[in-house]
Amino acid sequence: MSIVLPTIRFRDAQIEMAHGAGGKASRRLVEGLFAPLLFGASAEPLGDAAHFNIDGTRIAVTTDSFVVKPLRFPGGSIGELAVNGTVNDLAVSGARAEALMVTFVLEAGLPTQMLEAEVRAMANAAGQAGVLIRGGDTKVVEHGKADHMYVTTAGIGRPIPELSISPDSVRPGDKVLLSGPVGDHGITILLARGELDLEAELCSDTRSVLPLVEVLARSAGSGVRWMRDPTRGGVATSLNELARDCNLGVLLWEERIPVRDAVRGACELLGLDPLHIANEGQFLAIVAPESAEAALAALHATPGGHEAAVIGEIREQPSATVLGETGYGGTRVIDMLVGDPLPRIC
Repeated sequence: MSIVLPTIRFRDAQIEMAHGAGGKASRRLVEGLFAPLLFGASAEPLGDAAHFNIDGTRIAVTTDSFVVKPLRFPGGSIGELAVNGTVNDLAVSGARAEALMVTFVLEAGLPTQMLEAEVRAMANAAGQAGVLIRGGDTKVVEHGKADHMYVTTAGIGRPIPELSISPDSVRPGDKVLLSGPVGDHGITILLARGELDLEAELCSDTRSVLPLVEVLARSAGSGVRWMRDPTRGGVATSLNELARDCNLGVLLWEERIPVRDAVRGACELLGLDPLHIANEGQFLAIVAPESAEAALAALHATPGGHEAAVIGEIREQPSATVLGETGYGGTRVIDMLVGDPLPRIC
């Protein structure tokens, strides 16, 4: 019996760097090619992890690849990033990471000392995050074919009982909560490449956000509607995806969004929007209005959460749109990332 596959909507002639940037091109690729052929009619709104039941046991699973350049940067490295990124994808889906699998794609000629440094960084990050690394795979490719090394991870997690999150649960009046300053990671990577004549005292924000998510779960519980870690494409892309998935509007109060002066200055010089810059140690949450004050106070009382802020709210109109309100009372449409201004950042 022949299988009838659905018609795909992806029409781009070839794959470009922008297809991996997490913005509009990435969305076209995933929704227009991968989802219809691989997920079919069972496809759900795209998230950071998949939740499903196996013989009555509910689990969460995620996978990710890391191709950051350079491998080491102020505040972190590819090994640390791989662990934290996977733990965070599970955390913002409402799950506590239990175990990881790791695959290394290594380039022939890679110095053993460099590899050992990343394995040690990975082990240290796993220990700090409280997750076990249980296995993996190794492949070696020809010199010049992998930019030293790539890392791919898979993570399995146990759902956090207090959390049940979905775009469908978001309601008008809900508050947009951000765990800390945006743009640190992306701008740090850009400056670490040494391609621009810019200097700044800035470090990547890579870390596990699980402790903050667990605090949020205890303080707000069922009042937590949705979460996401705004990595590729930044805060703007994550919130645009939410607005489209729930068919509601998001209003951001731009003066309340925490952005370090170094990030803001670099973005102004380069013509970038901090809301499009990747983060590796922050998360967004949509919280019921009656839970927002308690949630924010709990985050402020937790190490690493002192810069959390309520930065906006959900509105009925304009639907499927993110608006930014300036300090002068004007508004602008904040769209998803277009193109790839900072390739190879995570």
